Amino acid sequence: MSGVRVRTAELAAMGVTLPQFVARGRVIASLPSLGLLTVAGLTPSDVEIEYRELDELPDGGRLEPFDLVGISSFTARINAAYDLADRYRAEGVPVVLGGLHVSMMPEEAMQHADSIVVGGAEGAWQKLVEDFRCGVMRPRYDGLRCEVFEPGNYAFPRFDLLEGRAYNRVTVQTSRGCPISCEFCAASLRITSHFQQKPVDLVLDELQAAAAAVEIPFVEFADDNTFVNQKWSKKLLRGMTPLGLHWFTETDISLADDPELLDLMRAAGCKQVLIGLESPARENLEGLDPHDWKARRAEEYLDAIERIQSRGISVNGCFILGLDSHDESIFEQTRDFIRASNLLEAQLTVLTPFPGTPLYARFKREGRLLQERFWDRCTLFDVNYRPKRMSVEQLESGLRWLFAEVYNNAEFARRRRAYMNIHRKLRGAA
Repeated sequence: MSGVRVRTAELAAMGVTLPQFVARGRVIASLPSLGLLTVAGLTPSDVEIEYRELDELPDGGRLEPFDLVGISSFTARINAAYDLADRYRAEGVPVVLGGLHVSMMPEEAMQHADSIVVGGAEGAWQKLVEDFRCGVMRPRYDGLRCEVFEPGNYAFPRFDLLEGRAYNRVTVQTSRGCPISCEFCAASLRITSHFQQKPVDLVLDELQAAAAAVEIPFVEFADDNTFVNQKWSKKLLRGMTPLGLHWFTETDISLADDPELLDLMRAAGCKQVLIGLESPARENLEGLDPHDWKARRAEEYLDAIERIQSRGISVNGCFILGLDSHDESIFEQTRDFIRASNLLEAQLTVLTPFPGTPLYARFKREGRLLQERFWDRCTLFDVNYRPKRMSVEQLESGLRWLFAEVYNNAEFARRRRAYMNIHRKLRGAA
């Protein structure tokens, strides 16, 4: 189940008049499910597979007939996934649920499934399919938390299932987890034991297969932090350069420390990196990760952004509003930082206590959750907790004000002019 929707009416209405924000939403919505393509790759070759993406529940009447249905979803759409699972089960079709939310909330998910997969599919799915064929499928299967890219565990995703579908991006994964371990992070480190990186040769093979599956390939790496290991990164980039691909990834600000790495990224076709800056000032970042890594890097933000973008690689800076250190002044501070940095794009989000994260556990202990179960509001734009230094209403109104300040044609045109000046300098130097 895809198609995340903002629940706060005022923000949802603003999307109509914020072209840059809406355009980014279209890009995200058009990504295929790499998780399900990997599950398909783990499935025995004599099993017939159908791959479906739904942003709406099917209309009334009987559903498509299958022997076994597997469903995955983001937290924000898990209620729709449960509804679909319940409908299939009512028709006598067994259902398996998996994915990050199911792994974090297994007891809840088991109420809507004949079986669940906790963790990654590696080490679990093959056994589940075998048991299903024998009529002895268990209620729960636990996937591997380590060595997922080792021979015997790794599966090549079924990119061929994307052929003939209208995508403007395809996804490839190079790693799972992120060693920074931010309190709020709901990414793959929650289902893996440690940061794990895929061998370069496997990544290059997947890139070629993914690119061949779509008409105009643009690759988005489905990573939490791609360039943690610089030796591995440089080997990958040198292998990617002959492929002639354009691509996007997520990483951290330390990328700017290595000029050679930046040059290799440009040569390999990198167009944009998303970096979790989170907040403009050091004092706002203290306590976000166990070692205050992000706080110690904050003073370098402006110089680092300039070094990255000077290579013709745009930075999409990701900001979180509503941190415990934030008061109402943060909205103007964030706007001013975006202007000063000349970021081409900015991703403005609200702090979200996703289930299974340390942040969720802390807010629950502190009695700050607005309600116990708020999954459809886990959109990164809907407030579902009590901020520490402002009210819910102040956070919501400040977010609306900042959206209007950042996501408008005049501001985007200004940032784009600054970025195009970089490209003109690069062409002049070539």
